[in-house]
Amino acid sequence: MSETTHMRDSWGEARLAAALLAVDPGLGGAVLKARAGPARDAWLETLRDLVNEAAPWRRIPAGVGDEALLGGVDLAATLKTGHAVQRAGLLDEIRDGVGVLAMAERAETGLAARLALALDSAPAPMLIALDESADPDEGAPGALIERLAFHLDLSSVSLSDLNTAPPGHDREAIAMARVRLPHVENAGAARALTQTAAALGINSLRPPLLALRAARAAAALEGLDEIGEDQAALAARLVLGPRALHLPHEDRPDDDQTEDQEPDAPPPDDEAHNDNSEPDDQPEDQPDDAHTPDELTEITTEAAKAAIPAGLLARLEAGVSNSRASSAGQSGATRKSGQRGRPAGTRRGDPGEGRKLDVLATLRAAAPWGRVRRRGWDRLKSGPALEVRREDFRIKHFKQKAETLTIFVVDASGSLALNRLSEAKGAVELMLAESYVRRDQVALIAFRGSTAETLLPPTRSLTRAKKCLSALPGGGGTPLATAIEAAEVLAHAAARQGRTVTLVFLTDGAANVTRAGTGGRDVAQAEAHDAARRLRAAGHAAIIVDVSKRGAETARSVAQNMAARYVRLPAGNPGALADLARTAAA
Repeated sequence: MSETTHMRDSWGEARLAAALLAVDPGLGGAVLKARAGPARDAWLETLRDLVNEAAPWRRIPAGVGDEALLGGVDLAATLKTGHAVQRAGLLDEIRDGVGVLAMAERAETGLAARLALALDSAPAPMLIALDESADPDEGAPGALIERLAFHLDLSSVSLSDLNTAPPGHDREAIAMARVRLPHVENAGAARALTQTAAALGINSLRPPLLALRAARAAAALEGLDEIGEDQAALAARLVLGPRALHLPHEDRPDDDQTEDQEPDAPPPDDEAHNDNSEPDDQPEDQPDDAHTPDELTEITTEAAKAAIPAGLLARLEAGVSNSRASSAGQSGATRKSGQRGRPAGTRRGDPGEGRKLDVLATLRAAAPWGRVRRRGWDRLKSGPALEVRREDFRIKHFKQKAETLTIFVVDASGSLALNRLSEAKGAVELMLAESYVRRDQVALIAFRGSTAETLLPPTRSLTRAKKCLSALPGGGGTPLATAIEAAEVLAHAAARQGRTVTLVFLTDGAANVTRAGTGGRDVAQAEAHDAARRLRAAGHAAIIVDVSKRGAETARSVAQNMAARYVRLPAGNPGALADLARTAAA
């Protein structure tokens, strides 16, 4: 199959998925991975043409507040009537309709939970989650992915694919399929799709149930009374393939077992065979083109395997799970803020000291009490005046992601200098290459002789980092205590600015220079342990990378005093070091 044909088939199956959603809204909806453009607009228009024309169609912003989503007090009506009048939210408006969640990859957990609850309720809306993420580890929240039948990727669909596509289904065909849908029989598809889901590592019952609904809708759309091989395979491709967590295991003949079983096989008994009439009767009842349950399972499994997206297939073949675990260093911890960030709702409180008054929410809180509070206030009895009291004040709350800072503290003394500095330099450059999108910053401290020097202040600039790291010094003693204290100062400064800090020490933990810059191994080691314990109290995430060839007890001791993760990396590389730093920040 050519690449062009494959793209055209992808667009064709995406349109078919829209038709299946129109036939059975119980499929929940779809995750539509595509940037804003003609392909995404064309798919949404296709769906809108097929669903019930009376069904409401609303756009849901990723940052929508609870009041807009769930409803609240209608201020104008409340002031006019003198008693609380509730207005409907977006979820009430899209019951039996369609909600389009914009930028679903930015949806907060709370919004995902509220939408998931609506999808589990009756009547449930259909939800289309628009996913514009560029990173494979990002995407729509898991609670929504679980409940939406189709995961469609339109990123490879071009204008020519749209222009050359044949006409699709019309609303009349959808209406006929809806009438036929309740009468479609499963015909063994439930077993095959469930076993296929298990073979792909899908451990939830929702995907095979959604696949079965998709197969029934496909059969109804084709005017069939039961699910056939093609409809089961289509459901496996559209619903199960994109959800694969690992590749199905291939059945391999057990040679030893076969050899052991062959001698035990009963010899042919012509007389017994002649007395048994069942084999002769069975072919008459079995259609020639019918498949056994195992054969149907094999067909659906192969169909799902063929539909695994290319990027996901490469990850599965490399042994990487299809779980969207949070990437370390991808973003810092979420912090509440009263001044800036993403809106995170409104709460009762006093404005001032940077807290912003939500005027509308305050008026809505006061409005239901208008008639009660006007009693005894003669001059305002006839008007819609509103008395706002302190308990009505509502202030805005925001959430913002804290930036992350990874501080590499590198032992540049003596023989450790050349290799360790080279690895640290490579790791810094690797992390900085991703920092612009992930809001990471990187700093580097090298210690040697009698001092610790900040060679690279916190930065997100790869160009600046390369310039600073071009000529790293090396050689001399090991002032480990001085290095830990320098890292602590830098970490505290970053934490005060709201950054999440991770410290990565590359050392064998053997100190031989004191804080005063004099020699003395025992005193220097004791000072290093004291500095490590003080850093532990600060609570920053830390990792000790033991760079000695056989593992040093001194490095373990420093890690214990610092409550840091201890890792041996005697022959590391920049990529492994960068991965360790990201893991430490998780």
